[in-house]
Amino acid sequence: MNKKSYAVYIVAAVLAVIAIYTIVTFNSLVKKEELVKKQWNEVNSAYQRRLDLIPNLVNVVKGQADFEQTVLTQITEARAKASSITTTTGELTADNFNKQTAAQNDLANATSRLLITVEKYPVLKGTEAFAGLQAQLEGTERRIKISRKDFNAAIADYNSSVKSFPVNIVGGLLGFKAKDGFTADAGADKLIEVKFN
Repeated sequence: MNKKSYAVYIVAAVLAVIAIYTIVTFNSLVKKEELVKKQWNEVNSAYQRRLDLIPNLVNVVKGQADFEQTVLTQITEARAKASSITTTTGELTADNFNKQTAAQNDLANATSRLLITVEKYPVLKGTEAFAGLQAQLEGTERRIKISRKDFNAAIADYNSSVKSFPVNIVGGLLGFKAKDGFTADAGADKLIEVKFN
């Protein structure tokens, strides 16, 4: 064999290795991106559970107490806003999920005010229906926290791959970009003071 045929074999082998590496890298990044989308769906599922529970909680409170109308109005408005903002996995951008998270945080804050205000009403606090709904709501908040944590873990794993050399070259050529996860709200490190007026 001559030198020319060796060069052809070497070039073909190098191209084959590059093609195999590109395919494996692409498939790996697709799996990680799909995991990010799956985890975002889990976050949305937990948000939906919250949205479904809150009307029941509000109705129990309305039925059991001559309650402060402003708190109930705030919750109703916050729920309407939160349910109007949804981010599908196809629209998974930092701006979109930050808008949805802000609306969900407003709803959580309004619900927290409801639970704090209920402390003034011992009869309501002691009812079985309210206690059950409150426990479900607390469980939902834990689910949201865990879903967000898992989403951030999936984002971190994906970003680690997308930013690593030489995967970043292949990923960049194939359109894979780093994504943003959840971050703490401004002022989340400050102590919240609860006051009963």
